[in-house]
Amino acid sequence: MDSTVKITAAEVNKLRQSTGAGMMDCKKALVEAGGDFDKAIEVLRKKGQKVAEKRADRESSEGAAVAKINADETEGVAIVLGCETDFVGKNDNFVALANELAELALNYNTKEEFLAASFGNMTVADKLIEQTGVIGEKLDITAFEKIKAPYVGAYVHINKIAALVGLSSKVDNAETLVKDVAMQVASMGATSLSYKGFDAAYVASETEARIAEIEKDNIERSRMGKTPKNVPQYISMAQITPEVLEKAEEDAKAELKAEGKPEKIWDKILPGKMERFISDNTTLDQEKCLLDQNFIKDDKISVAKYVASYGDVEITGFKRASLG
Repeated sequence: MDSTVKITAAEVNKLRQSTGAGMMDCKKALVEAGGDFDKAIEVLRKKGQKVAEKRADRESSEGAAVAKINADETEGVAIVLGCETDFVGKNDNFVALANELAELALNYNTKEEFLAASFGNMTVADKLIEQTGVIGEKLDITAFEKIKAPYVGAYVHINKIAALVGLSSKVDNAETLVKDVAMQVASMGATSLSYKGFDAAYVASETEARIAEIEKDNIERSRMGKTPKNVPQYISMAQITPEVLEKAEEDAKAELKAEGKPEKIWDKILPGKMERFISDNTTLDQEKCLLDQNFIKDDKISVAKYVASYGDVEITGFKRASLG
């Protein structure tokens, strides 16, 4: 390092504005680079690489979740710029960087393409390394989600969760609809749009686990003199075939007959019994399928019914990006 190199305050400020590094770090980098601006950036980047190597095993479990929609409202991206501490994650400059990166991310379809994209005079991946050196914490893109649809909207919950939702068309008041559904995605953690997206092995595994948990709980309830919970046969519409429904209806009719209910009123009672059967045997759908969940703003209706209230429109897909 040549300490005789004269570095002006303007040069230091320019490097600081470009990198976010502290004034002394910028001055040292410029001195080491002999006043060459690009070389000074490289000096800071190498410092970042050293810090990144030391902190490679750290978890970037904090950070900022951001969502951006393009001008045509047909594409959206949600990313999480991860860091190590909540203190850094709430820093205004850090959040501003996350938003700047998200704007760029709109132009790419995968995390890999995005990391290789140009960000100023370096790639996004290199910028993260540079900022790791500046901030002193491991920075990473811990989530990258992209969605395309005839109309796309988003909701971000205090920079912790970012949700994207696609609609089949931009109906009247689509802005309200898409925001409400995105809030649902952010708060209720659906993993699938409908039961049709479930893997058969996943449903089988969940069925076994849920039934075992209820049966175990019922042993304790019985010991305490409490009424046991109903043990379902199924947990998803994926399992309820026409044959299953037919059998359930036959069982319901047998119950009505045993109760001495006149056959002429069965038609008024059966729909409610079948609805209860489906409700009792689709708990997985109600938890994990967006359209089957109770709507957070009115738990008397499902998300599907809420969407239907807007007319001829459907949810085409959704994505969720969150910290941790």
